Amino acid sequence: MVNRFKENPIITTKDIAPSQPGWVVECVLNPGAFRFAGKTWLLLRVAERPGQQDGLVSFPVMNGEGVYDIMEFERADPRLDLSDARKVSYNGRTYLSTISHLRLVCSDDGVHFYEPGDFPTKIFGQGPLETYGIEDCRVSLIDGVYYLTYTQVSGNGVGVGLMHTRDWENFTRAGMILPPHNKDCTLFEEQAGDKYFCLHRPSGIELGGNFIWVSSSPDLLHWGGHHCILHTRDGWWDSARVGAGGPPIKTAEGWLEIYHGADYDNRYCLGALLLAPDDPTRVIARSQEPILEPDYDYEKAGFFGNVVFTNGHLVDGDTITLYYGASDEVICGAKLSVEEVLSDILKAV
Repeated sequence: MVNRFKENPIITTKDIAPSQPGWVVECVLNPGAFRFAGKTWLLLRVAERPGQQDGLVSFPVMNGEGVYDIMEFERADPRLDLSDARKVSYNGRTYLSTISHLRLVCSDDGVHFYEPGDFPTKIFGQGPLETYGIEDCRVSLIDGVYYLTYTQVSGNGVGVGLMHTRDWENFTRAGMILPPHNKDCTLFEEQAGDKYFCLHRPSGIELGGNFIWVSSSPDLLHWGGHHCILHTRDGWWDSARVGAGGPPIKTAEGWLEIYHGADYDNRYCLGALLLAPDDPTRVIARSQEPILEPDYDYEKAGFFGNVVFTNGHLVDGDTITLYYGASDEVICGAKLSVEEVLSDILKAV
């Protein structure tokens, strides 16, 4: 069903320069995807940090003036927990081991990407809600405007930010549209009636779980009409968490969404779900087995291994070109057939 690019991985950390002198790009991952000015574009998440010194762990945090403060702890300190490569936990407080920004790259063939030299390519976090960076951007094209939904990270929590642009040079930032703890937000590219819709993933600390919700809005800023539509499944490949990928794809059968699911071993796979064409709160069908799982070495070993994760794709007729992060370190591509995915998930209905 899935045909990976033979060139995978198509973007690695060696292809992307750090944004600051003396820093190291640790991961390039989880790109949004769109078309603009006759080219294919990806909006990468670039995770970086200062070069590490012997015996120390160091990482950046943006302060209130928009300047990076470098925090350092001794690796031998018993209060330090580095068991998760994505985090630095010290004396009961958790930080991120890297800070992320968004980086634009483009391509003439959808496979070989580069940073255009005459175009602003870096989008950084701003303000107190993005002091730990911005991550995992989805791009939706609605009425000629590109809307970016992305994860805002700070000591206040993890929420969903929104910005929009027409030309990819001038951006309007709308701020946080869904408060902590929330992420994995993607916008439907068409309205239903007079409402916009989005998928998102709020998370509680006690009751409930990491489930997918759908919400509606009159203006893309104020969201309500919340419905929980997709739960995790005990003992399945998506038992621990589920979250939306890129914008839902309109088909004759309904809205097709490629989503990620993970088990309690943090093995991330991709599946699909089909939402009713006239009611995105109603699930028609769902993958029984993953449509993409970490099978190749570059998907099984890396910064955080056994991960395939998508939040961007392009559609040409029956073909989905899926861009995804592998092992939280590199970017890959694959092609799928809309008809084959629909046939696979509908056979269980």
